[in-house]
Formats: sequence, C-alpha cells, structure tokens
Amino acid sequence: MKELSLHILDILQNSIVAEASLVELTLIEDTDKDLLSFTVKDNGKGMTEELVRRVIDPFVTGRTTRKVGLGIPLLKMAAEHTGGGIALSSVLGEGTTITARFGYSHIDRQPLGNMAETMLGVLSSYDKVDFVYLHRVNEKEYTLDTRQVKEILGGVSLQNPDVLLWLSEFLRENEAALYENHPEGEK
Repeated sequence: MKELSLHILDILQNSIVAEASLVELTLIEDTDKDLLSFTVKDNGKGMTEELVRRVIDPFVTGRTTRKVGLGIPLLKMAAEHTGGGIALSSVLGEGTTITARFGYSHIDRQPLGNMAETMLGVLSSYDKVDFVYLHRVNEKEYTLDTRQVKEILGGVSLQNPDVLLWLSEFLRENEAALYENHPEGEK
C-alpha cells in the first residue's frame, strides 16, 4: 500500500467485517514528538487471544473469502520501517483496538494520503455503521461523529446525494484547516 490512508481503510473494513456497529478512528500528527499515529477501535465480534497473537502472520485471516490476510502484516512492516510499531488488543464479543505509530519525518514513512476521500468513501458505503473520526495536527483538531449527524438529519440517509455533498465539503474544509500554517506542509 502506497499511502497510510489505504492501511486505515483496510483496518476500517476489518471492523465492518467483524460486524461492528461503532468504529472510532483517531489520527494524530505531532511534529514536536515526530509522531504520526492512528487508532481504530471497534465494538465488533473481537478475536481470541490466540488469533490476536497470530494475526500479524500474512497467512492468517479471519475472513472466509480468502486464505491470506496481508493488511496487518503490511501495516506492521510500514510502521517498523519508520521506527514505530503496532499494538493490537481484542476481547472476544466486545471488539478490537489497533494502534499504529510512525516516525513522522522518517524518510520511509508513507504519505498519509487523502483522508477526506477515504472517510467519505467509508461513510457513503456503510450507512448502518456509526463512525467517530478525530483528526489532530499538532494543536488543531476536528471530529466528525455520524451519530450526531444522523440525529440532526432525522432519518435522512448519509447516502443521500445532498448529505454526501455536505460531508465531502465538511471533511475537505476541516482537513485543509488542519494544515494551514503547518511547518511541514500538508501531510
């Protein structure tokens, strides 16, 4: 995967396959600490302790549609190449949390990619799942919580074209605001 946003998308999709109804993504870029990290926490079906230990193996997957799972091993390798790593915890029947840490300025860190497009794709595809997305760049941050959006919409689907247009503008504008006057430039 060429961009971290694709790793994030893969982990979000894992949460959806695990039947999560709530998925929380926290993305933090801290240039002072030279750290880029993200955490995905879900309330899906979780994994056994044995599967958690084995899941970094590319030949282990919880999916029935294929026999290999490269997402987490590739994420682990990408993080380790920048001096970072991953942490994975899960409780069967309660959910899973994965955190990936990267050296922000490391030459081998993949670019973040377009998080606004990544999140819009997820939000437009999974109307039955709630997402909480927090993105922080140094001291600036914003949050999108689909539970709040759905409450305001009063039953109108997130897949409604007008809602998708609003979500797209909201994500793009807030992502752009995070990088205004950013010393490293965008991403």
